[in-house]
Parts: sequence; structure tokens; C-alpha cells
Amino acid sequence: MGLKYLACSTNFNIEMKRTIVLLSIMAAAFTTQAQTIIPLYPGKIPNSITVPDPEVRTVDKSGNVRYSKTSVPTLEIMLPEKDIANGTAVIICPGGGYTLTSYTHEGIKIAAAFNKMGVAAFILKYRIPSDAYMVDKNIGPLQDAQTAIKIVRTRAKEWGVDTGKVGIIGFSAGGHLASTAGTHFNMPVIENKEKTNLRPSFMILGYPVLDLSDSLMHKGSRVNLLGENPTPEKIRLYSANYQVTSQTPPTFIVHAGDDKTVKVQNSIVMYLALLKNGVPAEMHIYPKGGHGFGINDTNTGHWIDRCQDWMRANGWVK
Repeated sequence: MGLKYLACSTNFNIEMKRTIVLLSIMAAAFTTQAQTIIPLYPGKIPNSITVPDPEVRTVDKSGNVRYSKTSVPTLEIMLPEKDIANGTAVIICPGGGYTLTSYTHEGIKIAAAFNKMGVAAFILKYRIPSDAYMVDKNIGPLQDAQTAIKIVRTRAKEWGVDTGKVGIIGFSAGGHLASTAGTHFNMPVIENKEKTNLRPSFMILGYPVLDLSDSLMHKGSRVNLLGENPTPEKIRLYSANYQVTSQTPPTFIVHAGDDKTVKVQNSIVMYLALLKNGVPAEMHIYPKGGHGFGINDTNTGHWIDRCQDWMRANGWVK
């Protein structure tokens, strides 16, 4: 009996220790996440209707996380190693047709690539436009993008960021959001009593939704953001190629010619608008790559390396 009791007691203690260690690891992981993901709005979310949080998180077979029905936006902070940090920051807007955000594929993986360059990355999980939890869904995502720019510049010292080197990158519909932030900075849709500069220092657009006209639009993105029957004036206002001025930030564009989801002409008309207005721009169009290639360089010639070359030439990375 004594030996059996001792064996049981020993096994119990081992299991207890395992449980304690596991709980400690889980607590540490939770604490780390809490320190790196912050709410975009500590208080009331502007332009919102109070409803139960409808957000849905899904994970595909490859482990890629996606979020849909996001009504509570966040900003995830991913900083480079201090010995290679160069003060440049980029705010990342994942795509998803304004239906979801492809958070891992066009967020986490992109942030990791910029961290390797010494660039601080901030992944924006912006609100998905919806009449169910927004007063005006047209401006909701832009409010989040402008707020993210404001936060990064306001807390720049804390994160080792140069306020003059805060850019924005977006993919697909996230590219539309990034380009809207880059062309609407003089039309703020947030409170900005501090008069923080809302103009991104540069824009990087990956297979972006840009022109919302009938001939070039990605219909899902337009309908989700502007509704079924937007006015011609609203379509033009939210088509970045029509909003370019000489003050638009320097821009890098990458797209694939065989993109069947977002027509490559979106990038071409944007490049021509930038050129017309004297905005420094670089564009890479690859014959193959389709839509949504993210950091994948199988058919797109290591585009992230070309982007790094462009950033180096402009003094944003060493």
C-alpha cells in the first residue's frame, strides 16, 4: 500500500508540475500578446454602433489566420532587433475585399520581412465596413488608418521611430485603404486637435484595388465599402488615381499581369496619375503571379527585394 501510495503521489506531483509549467507558458504568451497588440481606440470607437462584438477568426490548413466582421480595431506592434533598427516604420493593411483581413498572409509575414530590413512594423486590423456596427461605413477603415498613423507618430520615441519615416503598405483592398490614406491626408475623418501629420511618408501598394469605376473596379470591395449604388462623385472620391496631387507620397507598386481578381490596369492608371503629378514612383508588373501572392516570390521576382532597393535609394533603410 505504501509503495502504491508513493507511486500515485509521485505521479500526481509530476502531473501538477507539468500543469503549472503549461499554465506559466500560456500566461507568458498571453502577456506578450497583450504587450504587442493594442486597441486602436482606448475609449469609445468613433463612428460606431454599440453591438456585441461580431468578429470571426478562422484558420486555414496552412495556419493562416483571417478575421471577418471586425468591429473593434487593433494595432499589432512588431519591432526589429535594436542593432538593425533604422527608425523607419510601416503600417500594414492586409487585404480581403473589405470582407475580411488576411492577417497572417498579408500582415504577420509582411511585418517579418520588414523587420529584417530594420523597419518597425505595425499591423492594422481595421474595421470591416458594415451598416450593422458603423454609422457611416464609407469612412470607417480610413478612420482606422489615419488613427494608426497618428498613434505611431505620437508614440514614435517609445518605439524608436523617426516621425518623418512612417509609411503605409496595403494589399488588394488593403491597398485601397493604404492609397486612400495616402491621398486623403488633407481630408481627416478623425479628431486631430494635436494636428499630427497624417500624411504617410511613403506608400507601398501590392495588387491594389484603386479605381472604383465600373470598368476597373473590384466589385466586392466597392459594394462592401460604398454600397450597391454609390454616386459618381463618391466613386471618384474613393478612387485613388483621381485623388493624386503633387503632395501624394512617393509610391512603390507591385502587381501581376495575370491577376484575374483585381485588374492590373488599377496599378497602371495609378502610376500614370503619379507620373502626371510629379510624384516619384516605381512600379513592377510581373507576367505571372495571380492575385494575393503576398510575400511569395515564386513568380514575382523577389519583389520584396526590389522594394528594399527602392527604400534604400530613398534613405528609408540602410
